Amino acid sequence: MNVASASVAAEARPAARHRTVAVDVGGIVVGGGAPIVVQSMTNTDTADVAATVTQVAALARTGSELVRITVDRDEAARAVPYIRDALMVKGIDVPLVGDFHYIGHKLLTDHPACAEALAKYRINPGNVGFKDRRDKQFSTIVELAAKYGKPVRIGANWGSLDQELLTRLMDENSVSDTPLEARAVTREALVQSALLSAARAEEIGLGRDRIILSAKVSAVQDLIAVYRDLARRSDYALHLGLTEAGMGSKGIVASSAALGILLQQGIGDTIRYSLTPEPGGDRSLEVRASQELLQTMGFRTFVPLVAACPGCGRTTSTVFQELARDIQHWITSSMPEWKTRYPGVENLNVAVMGCIVNGPGESKHADIGISLPGTGETPSAPVFIDGEKAMTLKGAGIANEFKALVNDYIERRFG
Repeated sequence: MNVASASVAAEARPAARHRTVAVDVGGIVVGGGAPIVVQSMTNTDTADVAATVTQVAALARTGSELVRITVDRDEAARAVPYIRDALMVKGIDVPLVGDFHYIGHKLLTDHPACAEALAKYRINPGNVGFKDRRDKQFSTIVELAAKYGKPVRIGANWGSLDQELLTRLMDENSVSDTPLEARAVTREALVQSALLSAARAEEIGLGRDRIILSAKVSAVQDLIAVYRDLARRSDYALHLGLTEAGMGSKGIVASSAALGILLQQGIGDTIRYSLTPEPGGDRSLEVRASQELLQTMGFRTFVPLVAACPGCGRTTSTVFQELARDIQHWITSSMPEWKTRYPGVENLNVAVMGCIVNGPGESKHADIGISLPGTGETPSAPVFIDGEKAMTLKGAGIANEFKALVNDYIERRFG
């Protein structure tokens, strides 16, 4: 390999992971070089046990390794142990994270069963308490976390930033010889809020191996700048997420841009896509988006990949689109069972191509692939297995025949 190609190869790899302290969250390791963890959050009323259990189960089955639930009042706190028990009956042991704001200290004190059932507490230093009550209420939560052996995510958010801290930094900046822009001061306040709170938690008695930090904003460049600072100034495990990312493609693109850059730089131990679902939409989309980012970037593998061409004037038939959709849906729905029957099946690569231009080549690169006929091409479909042409399919049953071949391949290789 010449110098130029060696340089390109080096740049193509992610940076070495920023070394952070490992934190055990209900048996899931976050940080310390462990695989990047996918998490999500419910949007049900936690006091509604049945609805929350249903949604947590769906998120966990999709692949969420941690699930956060809102604990905002007594009824919700009382429901938490029942939710955990109902999930265990279903065979789902995903760790539950309690999201506390304003009265977390009271809820955890008044409901010890809730404090025990949760695997982690999430608190926001900007609203854990105000003025002279802030330290007392923060201390209460940290002391309870230490008592029950639970980690805490200290999650600063620029939507609820500590205003006293921000005002002080703004005042100091205004008399500085080299004042910064207000946005930069706000980012610094966010970083300081997280770091000062973590330091205070350690003073109270919570070990570094029980602390995870986050500092969420809703603008991509600000998020990147904030987390670079956090990574440079600490070794706490870091949770990544673009807060209020938005709906649909906007939210997915924005989150992917921010998280992808940070992960490529070795920053981040656990991630969440904070997507706004469509009314009545599928909450598990945020889990799939997280998995697809990590798998696309080569950090983890979750499900077999299906490569498919976008289509063009050569592919006026919708057969390849329908087959790609059917294969992807079939794989996704089959994964819960396949994980137990076919170890390693998540590494499978399938190609469904629509014409002769790139079809045969892409199919050869996949473990198993098919090149369907495009407009004006001979109505035949070569199938490639492990890089070699295995057969040619013809006729109206091409799609079903190929799905059967994929099934046979999985059974033979991973069974």
